[in-house]
Amino acid sequence: MKNVTASMAGTVINVLVQAGDQVNAGQDVVVLESMKMEVPIQAEADGKVAEVKVHVGDFVNDGDVILVLE
Repeated sequence: MKNVTASMAGTVINVLVQAGDQVNAGQDVVVLESMKMEVPIQAEADGKVAEVKVHVGDFVNDGDVILVLE
């Protein structure tokens, strides 16, 4: 299992994947809004999404786990 974490604090404005999806390293998986900028969060490794831990509207802090890859 590999965790994908938020690179900065912000509000989740879009979740681009769901459990069961296959993702590649570098693929955008979630978009955060921070300081009026849209910041895409990318998967650090290839894998299958085991669990999405955030929903649109959630606030995350730097380092929070946003999804889990298997």
